[in-house]
Amino acid sequence: MASSNYLFPKGNSINRPPIFNGVGYHYWKTHMQIFIEAIDLNIWEAIEIGPYIPTKVACNTTIEKPREEWSEEEKRLVQYNLKVKNIITSALGMDEYFRVSNCKSAKKMWDTLQVTHEGTTDVKRSRINTLTHEYELFRMNSNESIQDMQKKVYTYNKSSCIFREKFSK
Repeated sequence: MASSNYLFPKGNSINRPPIFNGVGYHYWKTHMQIFIEAIDLNIWEAIEIGPYIPTKVACNTTIEKPREEWSEEEKRLVQYNLKVKNIITSALGMDEYFRVSNCKSAKKMWDTLQVTHEGTTDVKRSRINTLTHEYELFRMNSNESIQDMQKKVYTYNKSSCIFREKFSK
């Protein structure tokens, strides 16, 4: 007889990226960063810094090298951006995929998702102000359990920390 465990759902795979369908961006973003860094720190740099573009100097001007002139090292460095683009697109649901499908670099994909789901600096500042105001007005309702109240405090605190961290950068 096959046993199934309904109390504990299956965990994430270490071989597949976490899926993002537009809900729980902060959770997905943290897990995705860990997933990518675990594969190769150099791949994560393609998101933080941007893609490597092989160049050469011609007539005192820096120009992009044609692909046939790339060294093996340059091919390896260019490949990091392609790998992380593949990882990101493999982790997105259809709506999120179409949001970033025209981006040329993994950095642009990541930044697009970040602005879409976290907002700009002004939006973050507004969210921090709203969360601060909600926290100042926070009261336990008469029909609320202590556990429900703790969840609300935790949610306010976590949201506030996320936005303050992103805003301070």
